[in-house]
Amino acid sequence: MNDLDQFHIKATDWRTQLQRNERRTRVVIIAFLVIYLLVGFVIDLFLYHNWFSQYPILVIVKAVVTFQLIPYATITMLGVAIIALLITFSMYDKIMLLGTDYKEIKPEGQNSIEEQQLYNVIEEMKVAAGLQFIPRVFVIEADYMNAFASGYSEKSAMVAITRGLLQKLDRSELQAVMAHELSHIRHHDIKLTLMASVLSNIMLIAVDILFYNVLFGGRRRQDGGGNQFIIFIIILRYVLPLVTMLLMLYLSRTREYMADAGCVELMRDNQPLARALLKIDQDHQMNQQAYQQEYGNTAHEDVRRAAYLYDPTSAGIRPIKSFLSMFSTHPDLESRLKAIGINRK
Repeated sequence: MNDLDQFHIKATDWRTQLQRNERRTRVVIIAFLVIYLLVGFVIDLFLYHNWFSQYPILVIVKAVVTFQLIPYATITMLGVAIIALLITFSMYDKIMLLGTDYKEIKPEGQNSIEEQQLYNVIEEMKVAAGLQFIPRVFVIEADYMNAFASGYSEKSAMVAITRGLLQKLDRSELQAVMAHELSHIRHHDIKLTLMASVLSNIMLIAVDILFYNVLFGGRRRQDGGGNQFIIFIIILRYVLPLVTMLLMLYLSRTREYMADAGCVELMRDNQPLARALLKIDQDHQMNQQAYQQEYGNTAHEDVRRAAYLYDPTSAGIRPIKSFLSMFSTHPDLESRLKAIGINRK
């Protein structure tokens, strides 16, 4: 039986999907930048508030905003972010493959028929996507079905696919998966999500340092304004992680919808991707226990999870022991199918 027999299939307006998700992405990235700068600003206020305790907090706010007082903390955080991004960009492909047993597929090499077909499919999709460079191609020796793309530019890009996915999909389904991954590269998704992740981690570390300084740093003002400021910092310490987590999840899901729409744009057909997603989901459901162990035994899965084509937590597989693993980084399967015009009967 065809996997799509239980679904109504209609044409999808992928152009509208792309435009809508591009707008959503811009909002999230701007939100991250604004929050990052505000965290630096709060740290500056705390420092100056301690140093010039005879002045009201509003006077110090005005002095920092008008640059009468130099916002050293904000400038430092911007510098740290730039350095962290440069280091992460330069090593991102290595970071994404950490802990896996992988093989690089080259155009001329000792490739199997399956591996050569994979490379041919990527070449075809590279032309369809209008990319200038063919990404580096890796096959990860794993039974579960998954794939991801990485890189901060077209020239540095790479795609990785598991052996299980390579063996279990037909050519058109494999082509759809590669169209999805090349859409991530084409839309600069890795660069955007990486930037948001780096900013999120740096500002959470900065807020933690500020929080413990407030609690154990010695001299604190006893006036009402000072106490209110300290309460604000304590609240920020517990609210900010939740806000950044929700923004990261929203960004990740938005980019998945966009890559799905990009796949339909390149393929001019929504059925191959739908069949691939259904096969991957069914395979994870059928092999849940085995894949739970395989994902769990592979190091650094938390790094790859948001980049995967399919989030294993959708099938109840939770190998990553973290608060974030309680939430799926991807839209649910039926929502993804509906977005590309495939609705359950």
